[in-house]
Amino acid sequence: MEPKDYTLCRIEGEYAILRDDASGEELFIAMALLPFGVDVGTKLHYEMMEYTIKQ
Repeated sequence: MEPKDYTLCRIEGEYAILRDDASGEELFIAMALLPFGVDVGTKLHYEMMEYTIKQ
């Protein structure tokens, strides 16, 4: 899978809704797979099966 950038739009319980910055599509993902300290509005980078907070 190619690298992608996301924005965390909403948190619903133990799940986060991420919006793909390029296409606008939404992705539901478990909060446990995201880095510690993420919150609504956090910019994330996905590459090599890992999410990191964009600087």
